[in-house]
Amino acid sequence: MAAAAVTRRLSGILRPLNFLVPLAYNSSCNIRLISGLSVRCFSRVQAPLASSVTKPLLSVSDLSCGCPLSIFNSVTPLLPHILQQPVRTLTYYSLRKGKRKSVKSVIYRFLRLHCGLWLRKKAGYKKKLWKKSVPQKRRLREQVFCNKTQSKLLDKMTTSFWKRRNWYVDDPFQKYHDRTNLRL
Repeated sequence: MAAAAVTRRLSGILRPLNFLVPLAYNSSCNIRLISGLSVRCFSRVQAPLASSVTKPLLSVSDLSCGCPLSIFNSVTPLLPHILQQPVRTLTYYSLRKGKRKSVKSVIYRFLRLHCGLWLRKKAGYKKKLWKKSVPQKRRLREQVFCNKTQSKLLDKMTTSFWKRRNWYVDDPFQKYHDRTNLRL
């Protein structure tokens, strides 16, 4: 009876977590697990994580009533914004030569012009094309310039090798490589 009253008085933060706990266990075990999960979950939000790999919320020693861990481990990937911080995978010193390395996703997704501007495709140009109209698909296939802040960040994420001037035969971007009256 007292356990039912306590569960009714729990705040709205804990209410969405009720589905995590199986109903087969007694109510006192459920209350302990729900409150323990919420305390651990919110304490992890304030402290930054060292690695981007998601870790289980509870260990085996934390379980006092023997509830299975598989429920908590299966919910962990559903909450990536709470459990892990965004990471810019920039290598400052490589293991082999001790040099700075470029981020490969920047090289594959963006094009740097010699004037310092970066080109990118519009977001969603490959997603759900079956539901987009032909003019919308054409607009999404266009390439746009990155702004000043994005260009500076992308320059930091690449090495000088990618900033050198390249000469290609029939380069479609040849007229954009040199810009006049442009401050970056």
